[in-house]
Amino acid sequence: MTKLMPEKQKRSARKQAEPDLGILSSWLLFAVQRELFETMEREGFEKLGPRHGAVLAYLDEEGTRATDLAALSGQHKQVIGTLIDELVEAGCVERRPDPQDRRAKLIVPTEAGLERMRRSDAIMAAIERRYAKELGEEDYAQFKRAFTRIAQAARSRERA
Repeated sequence: MTKLMPEKQKRSARKQAEPDLGILSSWLLFAVQRELFETMEREGFEKLGPRHGAVLAYLDEEGTRATDLAALSGQHKQVIGTLIDELVEAGCVERRPDPQDRRAKLIVPTEAGLERMRRSDAIMAAIERRYAKELGEEDYAQFKRAFTRIAQAARSRERA
């Protein structure tokens, strides 16, 4: 008499049942991006993609050099250059001479860009407040500290 072997679980089912860190991170990233960009669009802001966050998320009000945006976002300088071109076209940023180094350019938000940045910051704060309420303030603060440590460790390994 042959013993029946339990059916091996498909990888896709296993990843759904026990998602790894990459899957969990992507679920959170995509959900937050979708909510942020859909809210912005519903409120009348020009449609931009999540990839533009590589510039807008790190852009200072007084301007930031493209090389610094690349370093902060972890994107290649060429990718940042393309995104800046698209954001210039959309009227969100402009290039200005850097007063510290006339050879360099600062990427500076326009009034429309500043309005977009301020609103996206407010939406992100609301999203975080909602998660803090769902988990409880203490659990959310602990989660965010742990997630930050993991993300920073990953970035450190990437840069090494």
